[in-house]
Amino acid sequence: MHIIAVGLNYRTAPVEIREKFAFAKDELPDALRKLKETKSILECVVVGTCNRTEIYAVVDRMYPCGHYIRDFIEKWFGVSRREFNHHLYVKEDEDAIRHLFRVTGGLDSMIIGETQILGQVRDAFLLAQENGATGILFNTLFKQAITFAKRAHSETTIGETPVSVSYAAVELGKRIFGSFAGKTVLIIGAGKMSELTAKHLHANGAAEVIVANRSYGRASDLAEKFQGRATTFDCLLDGLKEADIVISSTGASGYVLKREQVESVLQGRKSRPLFMIDIAVPRDLDPAISELSNVFLYDIDDLQSIVATNLEERKREAVKIDAMIGQEIDAYNTWYRTLGVSPVISALQKKGNQIHQETMDSLLKKLPDLDEREIKVIRKLTKSIVNQMMRDPILRIKEMAAERKGDEALALFTDLFALEALLEEEEAGESAKPAAGAGTPAAAAETKRPAFGLTLKEALAGS
Repeated sequence: MHIIAVGLNYRTAPVEIREKFAFAKDELPDALRKLKETKSILECVVVGTCNRTEIYAVVDRMYPCGHYIRDFIEKWFGVSRREFNHHLYVKEDEDAIRHLFRVTGGLDSMIIGETQILGQVRDAFLLAQENGATGILFNTLFKQAITFAKRAHSETTIGETPVSVSYAAVELGKRIFGSFAGKTVLIIGAGKMSELTAKHLHANGAAEVIVANRSYGRASDLAEKFQGRATTFDCLLDGLKEADIVISSTGASGYVLKREQVESVLQGRKSRPLFMIDIAVPRDLDPAISELSNVFLYDIDDLQSIVATNLEERKREAVKIDAMIGQEIDAYNTWYRTLGVSPVISALQKKGNQIHQETMDSLLKKLPDLDEREIKVIRKLTKSIVNQMMRDPILRIKEMAAERKGDEALALFTDLFALEALLEEEEAGESAKPAAGAGTPAAAAETKRPAFGLTLKEALAGS
C-alpha cells in the first residue's frame, strides 16, 4: 500500500488557476465517491481551501495512481491536464504524511502558524469518513495529525504573536488597555487597512466606532459596518475627546492631527490613555504627539517591525514543530509496523484453543465417569495452563514487531508455532466474504497484511 498527496496551492498556482479547481461544498460527497471508485484508490480525503486543493489517497500502486488522480481532476473540473500539470505537486509515502502534518499544523500556510487550516482539515476528514471514503490507515493518520496540531499550538507560542499589521495593532492595544471592553474607536479616513484594524478591535470587544472622513457619505458607509456613527473632519476634535483608540489612514499630504490639537483635547480627558495608530503614508499624525503624557502613538513602521519580529518568532517555533512532526511519524511507523501482529496472535490463540479442546475430548473419552463439577474444574485448569503458556510469547512478539526487523520476527514466530495453515485459512475466509468498503474488517485485513514489521516507508514502497 502507498499513501499519496496530489495538489496545488498558493505557492504553485496563482489564484486564477486555483479557483478553477475549487470543489463546491455540496459536490464533495459525490467527488469522494467518484474518487473511491477510481481504480487502485482504497481510501481518500479531499482538502479544499482558498489557498489549496489537495487529494490524499491510499493506493495499491503508486505510478498508475498518479495518472488516475490526474485523470479524475481533468474530468471533474473539465480542464485539460496540460493547463494544470505543471502546477501540481505529488508527494509520496512518508513525504505525503509529513506534508499532511505540516499542513494541519499551519506550517505550510501563507500565514505561518495559522489555525484555520486545522479546522478545515478536520472537516474534510470527517466528511470523507461519513461518506465511507476512509479506512484503517486514514482513520488513524488524520486523527493523529489533528491531535498533533492541537498539541503543537498549545505547547509552542507559534500562534500567539501577530503577523499582520491589524493584529499587531490589536496586540499593542491589549498591552495598554488589557481589554477593549467599553472602549471607543475613532477611525480617521475610510481606508481598507483602517477598516480591517477597526474590525479586529470591534471583534475584541470595542464598544463603539466613530468614523471621521472628508466625505460624510463614505464615513457613513463604513460606520454602518460596525453599527457606529459618522462624522466629518470639521468635528474631528469632538470625536477625539470620546475616543480611546484612534486609527488614521487618509490620503492627506500633511498632518491631519497636530500636537497642539491633541494637547488641547487631553485637558478634558482626565488622564485617560489615548492609543493612536497612524497607518498612512505620508503620516497623518504629527510624530510630536508621542511626547504627550498618556498618549501612545505608533506608525506603520512600528507595526511592520513588530510583524517582522513576530514572523521570525513564528519561524523559530515552526522549527520546534517540525521536530515534533518527526516524532509523530515515528509513532505512526510503530503503529503501522504492528498491524501485522493481530492475525498472527489470533492464529496462535486459535491453535491454543484447538489443542485445549482436543485434549479435553481425549480426556473425557479416557475418563468417562467424571461428573460435571470435575469436568468444569479440569477444563478451567487446563485452559489456564494454555493461556499462561501463550502470554509471554504474545507480549514478546508485540514488542519485536515494533522493532526494525519486525517482519523477520513475525516470520520466525509463525514458523516456530507452525501457524502458516491457520493464517492461510483466515486469509481464505476473508477473501470469500462479499466485497467490503474502506473501514470494514475485510478492508483492514487487506491493508495490514503487507505491513509485517516494516518501517512505514519500506512497507508502503514494498507493496
